[in-house]
Amino acid sequence: MDQSLSNGITAFSNYLQFEKRYSQHTLRSYGDDLAQFRDYLQVQFSGMPLADISAPIVRSWLASLKEEGLTSRSITRKISSLKSFFKFVMRTGSLKKSPLANISSPKSSRKLPSFVEEKDIDMLFRHVEFPDDWAGNTAKLAMQLLYQLGLRLSELTGCREAEIDFSNRNIKVLGKGNKERIIPVQQELLTAIKAYTDKKRVVFEQPEKVYLLVTEKGKKLYPKYIYRVTTKYLRLVTTIEQKSPHILRHSFATHLTNNGAELNAVKELLGHSSLAATQVYTHNTIEKLKNVHKKAHPRG
Repeated sequence: MDQSLSNGITAFSNYLQFEKRYSQHTLRSYGDDLAQFRDYLQVQFSGMPLADISAPIVRSWLASLKEEGLTSRSITRKISSLKSFFKFVMRTGSLKKSPLANISSPKSSRKLPSFVEEKDIDMLFRHVEFPDDWAGNTAKLAMQLLYQLGLRLSELTGCREAEIDFSNRNIKVLGKGNKERIIPVQQELLTAIKAYTDKKRVVFEQPEKVYLLVTEKGKKLYPKYIYRVTTKYLRLVTTIEQKSPHILRHSFATHLTNNGAELNAVKELLGHSSLAATQVYTHNTIEKLKNVHKKAHPRG
């Protein structure tokens, strides 16, 4: 097989990792999509150089994905990966025109994000008993940070002590694409953070002073740890199917919009690059209004 495509994928991956500083999860997603496309070309056409990849060939791959039962959302992601790749290749001068130029993503109905009801969140933090040990302290603070600040999982595990400004009551967060944002922190949460960091220096002989949250062994938290924690405690207060850390971020955004927060403000708090990504939370607000209307209106 001609190595130019493989070389292009390698160069693109290095660009995303070292220049764009994307997360490992994002790098893996791009890598998997591009590797799948490369393997398809190898099987169906015995491989081909970049310059020979045309729109009909890309469409044949997309059609094969649809036949395999992939959802419109998954196919859209793969199209996005290819578009980003070919845009990079064109910028390096290896290609003059992208074969994705006239290929559009399939239309798909956007699924409303799941969220935990406000009464269930209140139950979680006011009435659920977290063990009074390091694991319990860490679990409660992690879930408070996810919900009260609307953090992504990677932002939570990467949260640094030095970025917490107790005087101005805010925290600096490094989000997607290495973008920083400042999030206000309520005094109650700041008090919990301070108690946690003070206790850390008592519990561990050589406490981790860079990252805020640590395991029982004093090491930086990892994603599976947070997944276990959120699943365990959300199961006590809600019956929603998804009980991932991201559900608490969805709940943060939904509760803000339901209570009248301006959409642009929610966008900034979430660290979204465009308002379109934030607008999905207004649908939950509309659904809530529909339910109120249905229950209260005599002809609802």
